[in-house]
Amino acid sequence: MKILLYNPDNGVTRNFMPHLWMFLLQALTPPGHEVVLIDGNAQPMDEESIARYVREQNVGLVGIGAMTRMIAKAYRMADAVRAVGVKVVMGGPHVTEMADEALGRDGGSRHADAVALGEADETWPRIVEDAARGTLKDVYAPVDDFGQERKPSLQSYPEIPWDKIKLDQFNLLPGILHPLLKRVGAGWGTFRIIPVESGRGCPYGCEFCTVTGFFGDSIRFRTNESVVNELLLLKARARAEGGQIAVFFIDDNFAINVKRTKSLLRDIIAANAQVHWVAQISANLLRDEELVDLIAAAGGKWIFIGMESIDPANLADVKKGFNKPGEYAVVLDRLAQRNVFAITSFIFGMDNDTPGVAERTLKEIRTWPPGLPIFGLMTPLPATPLYKKLEAAGRLTRPKHWQEFIPFAMAHTPLKMSIDEAHNEVRKGWSSSYSPEAIGRAVDSLNHKPLGYRINIFIARLCFRGIYFPQMGRFAWLKTILENRRTIFKLIKQGFGGGLHAAVPSVATQPVSEQRN
Repeated sequence: MKILLYNPDNGVTRNFMPHLWMFLLQALTPPGHEVVLIDGNAQPMDEESIARYVREQNVGLVGIGAMTRMIAKAYRMADAVRAVGVKVVMGGPHVTEMADEALGRDGGSRHADAVALGEADETWPRIVEDAARGTLKDVYAPVDDFGQERKPSLQSYPEIPWDKIKLDQFNLLPGILHPLLKRVGAGWGTFRIIPVESGRGCPYGCEFCTVTGFFGDSIRFRTNESVVNELLLLKARARAEGGQIAVFFIDDNFAINVKRTKSLLRDIIAANAQVHWVAQISANLLRDEELVDLIAAAGGKWIFIGMESIDPANLADVKKGFNKPGEYAVVLDRLAQRNVFAITSFIFGMDNDTPGVAERTLKEIRTWPPGLPIFGLMTPLPATPLYKKLEAAGRLTRPKHWQEFIPFAMAHTPLKMSIDEAHNEVRKGWSSSYSPEAIGRAVDSLNHKPLGYRINIFIARLCFRGIYFPQMGRFAWLKTILENRRTIFKLIKQGFGGGLHAAVPSVATQPVSEQRN
């Protein structure tokens, strides 16, 4: 049977890396089946094109995984596939919490023939075999013999054959640049960001977060050897094809067990398995000087930190009081001293926020080392404690906001500002941080560093700008480049003046979180 695993885009902005679930399920598929992967962020498709594809390619089963912000597109694509007679199984955090919606049991249309609840490591092989026999069930859940939910161990983690998988659709470098970059050398024929996980689960239980509900509060880890071997495989592939590969550790808190993380990082160093990587780590764990030393030595270049707010009252309200705003500057300085920089995430529209929260936050950010600030709105995701609290209080303005996804739009009324005021705060955060002037200041602040670091922050800022200001077309990119021409010319001049052999820049990526979804 031919199987298509499809990950939809949200129709607004493309992610900068593929999603791990497709590669993991491909590795877990029983022998005798052909698996094809299509990520809509890298290979755009509409309903007509996916229907034509499954028909022409004689696909027998389509698996679709989607987070809440992508679910409307996922449902449309699933409907198109089912309309031509092909079975669809859906999974992921949203479908796990809203299985009746996907199956049409809530009074709406049915979008899936089957749903996979929770982690599908154990259920996916069973789904494939049932589909091949024509005995697909409605619901597949990872439960033990007593009907209790069972979380898969990661000790026997499947080997993902990164050396054999076709990754052409995930090359981030425009095709027109390939010949030039290969001539320049330094291994820039291709550049890909690859998702890798070293563990699952989070004990923190932040009110707005889906992770604890989906993966649980018990942390499970892969063996160090398994992770190191995967990095070595990726490093060998990059070397063999004359390209660059960076890794995003998608663990929701890469250093949640500091002792274990230090052990892994030491093993990476000992095996010479360093690649440039990004990881998500909460600020409280970065107090540890030895941990930060090991992060830098093991290849860490960017750390995503969910700061959320500079107001302790906000953090306490959403059960994230372990974040201490007074420590933010110290943590970021500690990273920057080791040439590791931060992606700092903030949420506006929290219950203690008032008009002016963006400027108050930006004032703090301007005192920190240059990084990549990102701004979002408090979003009640299905089944989270936040959603239940707002629903009970009658504060939801769009109870099923995911059915009509609108980027950067509130779905409830904040307590101390209007919805429009919250939208304006986010707009100010993005425009102030990613204007040509702000990007130029960030680049200039690294004038004491080798050229590579300045190129790094410039490229990363342009990419992250696209999260809020769409840059999906050539004209949008041309406009962005023209607006930033002064900084570009300065970097070119510095490059020719000081030589182009400076440190090769590491390129950051958009975080995989959807407020941890």
